[in-house]
Amino acid sequence: MFRHLGKSRTFIHNLKLASLLSLVAGIVNVSGLFAVHELTTNVTGHFAFFSDNMSKGNYKNAFFYLLFTISFLTGAFVSGLLVESISRKNQRLTNLIPIILEISLLSSIASLDVEIVNNYGVLIALCLLFAMGLQNALVTQISNAIVRTTHLTGLFTDLGIEIAQVFFYTAQDRLKKLKSSIKLRLVIIGSFFSGCLIGGYTFQFLQIKTLFIGVILLISGLTYDIVKFKIVTYKRNRPLKALK
Repeated sequence: MFRHLGKSRTFIHNLKLASLLSLVAGIVNVSGLFAVHELTTNVTGHFAFFSDNMSKGNYKNAFFYLLFTISFLTGAFVSGLLVESISRKNQRLTNLIPIILEISLLSSIASLDVEIVNNYGVLIALCLLFAMGLQNALVTQISNAIVRTTHLTGLFTDLGIEIAQVFFYTAQDRLKKLKSSIKLRLVIIGSFFSGCLIGGYTFQFLQIKTLFIGVILLISGLTYDIVKFKIVTYKRNRPLKALK
């Protein structure tokens, strides 16, 4: 899921990655919105708020919305920087470090008291946007830009186009590829919505600690990846040991 890159990636790898990280993004989306009343998984709305505040002369608020977009961008930049630099030293750790960084950020925010959350809403929003920029850039690099998990506008656009193309494609190979793409997008959308529902319901009881659910999901995904890799490696090496 996290380890396979380039030609070694399959549709199943992308499907697992999309469902897991979209679920996390949905949880972060609702948790951030309820906790600090800001969008924390994408920047489209922040550009609108920035323009609105600038036109009304609310320059302080406009500056905050500009910071939100820069924070998301910085997260994506850091993710790209980590992937490129680590891949040159240890290929196995390429995608592990950014995910661990995201887990650390979400865990730190989830551990905060309600009073701190209320008093430092802007700072928390910046951290969540950084984490989502980090995640979105990582999943984009892993999947060769096939999967994105933190916002749905482009997904719905692509989904609409692909559903229309189903009525015109006749070649079986192209039709099969198109249906796989539609399935992937539906999984991302469904997982994001599920994350929002889980986050919305759980937030009533756990408040900002709802983010721990996202942390648990990320840790579970990493654990699954590591265990599966060890099992596959063991099975590959076992025949060689038997021959010896």
